[in-house]
Amino acid sequence: MAVNKNYSADYEKILDTGRPPTIKKLFPNSKALIVSGKFIDKAMIKKGKCMTIAANGRSRFVIQGALLAAEKARAAIIIEIARSEGGTGAYCAVNLWNIATFVDTLCNQLGITIPVAIHADHFGIKKMDDIPRAKTEIPSLFDAGITSIAIDASHMPDDKNLLANLELKPFVPDWAGLETEVGEIKGKLGLSTPQEALFLIQGLNANKIFPNWIALNNGTTHGIEQSDAGINVELTSEIHEALAKYKISGAQHGTSGNNSERLKKIAANTRTTKANVATALQMISWGVEVNDYGNAILDNNGNFIKNKGKGVTEEVWQEMLAYADAHELKGGNFKKLNLPFENRLFTQPRQIRERMVKGVEDFVFNLLVNIFNAENTAPIVAEEILASETFDPGPKAQVIENFDEWTKDEIIKKGKEFASSPSNSNDSGKNFDD
Repeated sequence: MAVNKNYSADYEKILDTGRPPTIKKLFPNSKALIVSGKFIDKAMIKKGKCMTIAANGRSRFVIQGALLAAEKARAAIIIEIARSEGGTGAYCAVNLWNIATFVDTLCNQLGITIPVAIHADHFGIKKMDDIPRAKTEIPSLFDAGITSIAIDASHMPDDKNLLANLELKPFVPDWAGLETEVGEIKGKLGLSTPQEALFLIQGLNANKIFPNWIALNNGTTHGIEQSDAGINVELTSEIHEALAKYKISGAQHGTSGNNSERLKKIAANTRTTKANVATALQMISWGVEVNDYGNAILDNNGNFIKNKGKGVTEEVWQEMLAYADAHELKGGNFKKLNLPFENRLFTQPRQIRERMVKGVEDFVFNLLVNIFNAENTAPIVAEEILASETFDPGPKAQVIENFDEWTKDEIIKKGKEFASSPSNSNDSGKNFDD
């Protein structure tokens, strides 16, 4: 049922001027404040020493819980889905083409007024042959309500990563939030380095491309964390400082596998403004036992522990376990239960569905207020939109690099030299998939 709510004249003005044209066309009568990811990043920077959640909305339960938490905290947030989760080979019912509709509908139903960006995470380019298809797929995402995107060509060598970003940026609206990534190809060879990050960002800068965020291979993982090695805060800070004059923020992936104190350090000691949380929210909505930072706790046999009285019913949990066993799904691959059980979860009694949402809401609220320091960042976005009267706050940076040194031929030449550098032959890292 929709919430009857009186909206102020200022809020109506923010809706009119702050929503991108694609959102206004999709949802002309909406009261949901869906904005460019640029505004979310800008609000975190303005408050300082804070980051917000980029909640992977693998189900409506997760999206609803995250939105309610953000409204309660008055925090600007990001709702996202990765291409692996919600692309053409999706394992979730929520996908890149319907996630904005889910968010818009829930905001209107629940009276949610905090600003939300809709992010297409890990839009993966694993080989140059992927680019032609991406040139049509990316515009389709923005037509469907995406307001921010991560072009992730980090599985390729550094020169190809940069060239892929250059070739695809024209298909991303200038007003949209933009994330780039470095270091995944180094997953088997080592962690990201300042030199590697500079190679990517300098090349983009010379070509008048100014990403909001850079994601690093900084010691974390995606999915179920098996150890507490976690994010290398010092390395992250070092790389961010090396990039400081380019005014790019950090996007922290794999947040679920890190304890509260480490996450506080990421917010306080680095330039991170976006923290992805995926697996934790899924597990909490199901009622799986997690530690204080959302990582699933396993029993002595390596199995998940279901909390009675939380998440799904015991009957549904047994059905999920039976399906997982029949399809040989273990650990992080429990994520593939999302799609086949989407409708089954909605058949549960109302109080069960409500407690699934409430579990996510409580967890996200604690993250936003007590760990990420994102409380009261929503009014900052509202102030920025009222002051600028635009849906595009513009780039954070300006051109510093010389274009002549970063043409395609020069990039390929630099890439060969860079690949042979001794600093890029570390063998301490891993390669992780969402």
